[in-house]
Amino acid sequence: MQAKDAILQTLNLNESIVTRYLGDLDDADLLIRPVEGMNHIAWQLGHLISSERGMVEAIRPGSCPPLPEGFEANYDREDTSSDDPARFLSKDAYLALFNAQRAATKQVLDSLTDEDMDAPGPEKFRKMFPTVGNFFVLIGTHVIMHVGQFVAVRRKRNKPIAI
Repeated sequence: MQAKDAILQTLNLNESIVTRYLGDLDDADLLIRPVEGMNHIAWQLGHLISSERGMVEAIRPGSCPPLPEGFEANYDREDTSSDDPARFLSKDAYLALFNAQRAATKQVLDSLTDEDMDAPGPEKFRKMFPTVGNFFVLIGTHVIMHVGQFVAVRRKRNKPIAI
């Protein structure tokens, strides 16, 4: 197995987890804060989409689909306090954006040569992720850093264990 294969497997596994955890949740469930201070799923999905786009664009500018006007600002880490349903999308809209971005991520990954994977990573992240390959590991694992929080909503809503 090559590094790109392992990263692709991670991307695919995380997609599957997101799909399973969201499968029986409705749009209102995405706005539940299971504990004070925890971001709701709607904000986390927007953050994941926006972050993945930013990370992939840092490697291959112009490779990702555009996001709706104001999307990135709506999911900025500085403003996580809103529970206004009008500021957030439907589950289906988030999944469409997530899937479109993930397809672009996979396309960029597939296009990289071994030399590309060994090239220096984006300057902002280079101290922790020195190469493009290292940076793609972050891209591949970022989703899993958040989806565990989805389980808290599932438990609060008395949903069955999804995985």
